[in-house]
Amino acid sequence: MRNAVTPSPLAIFDGHALATREHTDCLRPWRVEVRDRNRADGATKSAVLHRHLGTEFLPLSKGEGSYMVLEDGRKIFDASGGAAVGCIGWGNERVARAIMAQVMAIPYCSTIFYTTSVQEELCRYLVDSTNGAMSRAYIVNSGSEAMEAAVKLARQYFLELNPPQPRRTRFISRRQSYHGTTLGALAVGGHEYRRAKFEPMLMKNVSRVSPCNEFRGRHPRETNEDYVARLAKELDDEFQALGPETVCAFVAEPVVGAALGCVPSVPGYFKAMQAVCQKYGALLILDEVMCGMGRTGTLHAWEQEGVVPDIQTIGKTLAGGYQPVAGVLVNRHVVDVIERGTSSFVHGHTYQGHPAGCAAALEVQRIIRDDNLLSNVRKMGALLSRRLQERLGNHPNVGNIRGRGLFWGIEFVAEKKRSIPFPEEAHVAMGISERGLAKEYGINVYPGAGSADGIRGDHIIISPPFNVRAGDIEWIVNTVGRLIDDYFASSTDR
Repeated sequence: MRNAVTPSPLAIFDGHALATREHTDCLRPWRVEVRDRNRADGATKSAVLHRHLGTEFLPLSKGEGSYMVLEDGRKIFDASGGAAVGCIGWGNERVARAIMAQVMAIPYCSTIFYTTSVQEELCRYLVDSTNGAMSRAYIVNSGSEAMEAAVKLARQYFLELNPPQPRRTRFISRRQSYHGTTLGALAVGGHEYRRAKFEPMLMKNVSRVSPCNEFRGRHPRETNEDYVARLAKELDDEFQALGPETVCAFVAEPVVGAALGCVPSVPGYFKAMQAVCQKYGALLILDEVMCGMGRTGTLHAWEQEGVVPDIQTIGKTLAGGYQPVAGVLVNRHVVDVIERGTSSFVHGHTYQGHPAGCAAALEVQRIIRDDNLLSNVRKMGALLSRRLQERLGNHPNVGNIRGRGLFWGIEFVAEKKRSIPFPEEAHVAMGISERGLAKEYGINVYPGAGSADGIRGDHIIISPPFNVRAGDIEWIVNTVGRLIDDYFASSTDR
């Protein structure tokens, strides 16, 4: 049984375990079993440049509803939607038929010459969903591509103002943030591990301020209003330090996903941040790649913040994993400046506006609308929140449970009273996630690290599909509870 006394940060793993456990982070894939990958003839078993070259990955055969089915027939409940991607479950024939029909009609569109009705319909659907705040949408293939486009668009906006403001080349983001893995998007983000090896290659025109993290950042006797005021002053001070006339935009996630583990802002935060941006004429870019398109209970996460961004990125649940699709939504006033100027966005991708991707996204969004799934996200999200708190709120190694809609994070601590994180080498989140894939649990949760200080701080994300039912929620909570209990019990028994 698990000890009633919380172990010290280092005592939970013995010296041998710490010395031999592989040094990686949340980029490392779920490692259920590591074998010798080399055959007798010296050739490797796989020709894939996998995320980790010493890992035997579970062979996935198909998806059925909320389950991932392995080649041996074993089923794993996808309680995280992969990386918060799956939103209508797997094997949806309606989406598959829409994709196939588009592939048979025309699978590719060279957007330098042509458009397609499916791209036009998708973009109109997305623009209309903002009640007129946004006037154009730009469809790409990944969240990283979307962020690259957003950053370049912000720069071009200031070049095309009348008069132009060419000195605006800088961006302000937040520490412990993640906005993509390409060099430009990586530079905008503040995820230390992902940046480390590539720092010399990253652009240097990005500075960072504190995240809005009530669990780690708000002082014990500080009200939410005082906390927001302090963070707004920090942003204002950063504008002043850089020179307000040099800043293009402030970039942030409304609910921070992989980097912090589903951390929402406190009430009034984004209104205050936007006010600072407007004071100095800078733009507000909201990254909703992970938290948007219904994941937090409204189609756009900013609808719950009382603000409208100037530029917004979307992805993941846009097409629910059925095709690689992401996008950028652009505020009307930004588009108006470009239209009055060169009328040409100096950017492009071979596969932008990909017809099959647009077909998948449009059909997924229609299903979300037709089945009233956003209402279910809010209802099931409230149940998931309550049951997680009841089941794990008092666990000595659970420091914080937070989130919105069907986007919930659990942060683990070595000492609950002082919220001390586990050492980086412990890989608690990855260990829990790996264990969850075993037959006795059969559940997929998403691991992350760095939620305490950028390096330390383990968390997992639970983000089931939008059509999840109450019975599924109960099973998820009971299974995750049992998984966490067993993981820490076995750790203290070493």
